Amino acid sequence: MSARILVVDDDPTICEVICFALEKAQMRTERVGDGAAALLAFARYRPDLIVLDVGLPEMDGLSVCREIRKNSDVPILFLSARDEEIDRILGLEMGGDDYVTKPFSPRELVARVSAILKRVRSAGEPEPVEEAPPVAHGALHLDPTRFEAHLGAQMLSLTAIEFMMLKALAARPGVVLSREQLMAQAYDGTIHVSDRTIDSHIRNIRAKCAALACVNAIETVHGVGFRLGPCDVTASAADEGCA
Repeated sequence: MSARILVVDDDPTICEVICFALEKAQMRTERVGDGAAALLAFARYRPDLIVLDVGLPEMDGLSVCREIRKNSDVPILFLSARDEEIDRILGLEMGGDDYVTKPFSPRELVARVSAILKRVRSAGEPEPVEEAPPVAHGALHLDPTRFEAHLGAQMLSLTAIEFMMLKALAARPGVVLSREQLMAQAYDGTIHVSDRTIDSHIRNIRAKCAALACVNAIETVHGVGFRLGPCDVTASAADEGCA
């Protein structure tokens, strides 16, 4: 079945352009023009992905994302009229899967939407021949087949991109991976994203690990890239997870 895409933007012309491009790529679309309508449409339409403008009237896109993330991991592609780093970082840290700045190429937007959907679908499919082996390092345990991550006894909630980046680091512990290598692993080489986007995802992974009392999950090698850290969990957090 074709993917269902919810397009949220208060500019009717932009909505029209996006929907036309997505429908030309054999996707189904639903469009709304404000945040409150987006939440209602999400509950009714149950989309496979949301294209969400940051600068919506009354209830902005970041607030919409915050509400949706309380109950759903549906992929979200943010749109913004400004190329502000703070917007991009906030969007990604709140659970956004990608970020596109206006003006944009409809063809690029479709490519990004397709890449996100491909990753999500691949994450839910078993290996065709054999299951991918689990990866363990310190307190970190990754199950690529089930797309699950744990720190000790506690579940580590990651987006698909974050999981792929952490998996790439865990597959070669101690080896420094450049931003380009991480980008190729996380985005399957289908699109190019900026170094700042990679850094935002790394920052988000670190924050999620730190929330589970693991403050040394990823180390920065300045001027080179990133490598997996010891991935220790404090004894108090481990006791709480087992309680």
